[in-house]
Amino acid sequence: MQSIAHDAKSKLIREFFERDMNQLQKDYPSIVEINVPKKTFLYRQGDYCSNLFWIKSGIVKLSHLTEQGSEITIDLLKRGDVTGCFQNNSADQEIDETAQTLGEVNYYRIAYGDFKAMMSHQAELAWYVIEDMYARRQRVERKLRTILTQPVEVRVINTLLELAEMFGIRCTHGYTLEIHLTQQEVADLVGASRSVVSTILNDFRNRGMLDYTRDQICINDAALHDFCGF
Repeated sequence: MQSIAHDAKSKLIREFFERDMNQLQKDYPSIVEINVPKKTFLYRQGDYCSNLFWIKSGIVKLSHLTEQGSEITIDLLKRGDVTGCFQNNSADQEIDETAQTLGEVNYYRIAYGDFKAMMSHQAELAWYVIEDMYARRQRVERKLRTILTQPVEVRVINTLLELAEMFGIRCTHGYTLEIHLTQQEVADLVGASRSVVSTILNDFRNRGMLDYTRDQICINDAALHDFCGF
């Protein structure tokens, strides 16, 4: 499910990058388009990263590995999102997250200096980036509040509804997710163990609130809202 605003942003970004790549590379010499398969790392936690990564298509997972060895999924990024180094002193600072593709991904890689120049020259594009960064911050803060204050069952519902909002395609039952997520990946998003989340997902399926196969998840958003009373 995509809003009109997101469609407009995607159109602007697509037209900007595809109108004349040769000219873009003259203006911003470091820019390059890259295609990678699933499970590819754009960068790893602890790297010294000096590039930005602008997603053209596909899904990228941002995660953090704790000192105890647990992986926390911070966010999922889609077409039009930007990640990487947003600081000028990146050569002296380790990045504290990992970016890995969930499936095949196309992205533009651009050095920090060229990205900064691009944003200075393209005001409308820069504003979309600011809006996206703010929306991402809100998602992460909302997720943190939910993990700290809500039981796992409610956290699973909130996560499913958010996934439907970001990656859902309308179907007869509600929304089918256009991305493939394992139960472990859903558990990582929820901030709970796979066994607990698996039990909850099976219960929701038995209640008709969602269905899932090895390849996809179908979310009955109306049933989930009714179950929670919101």
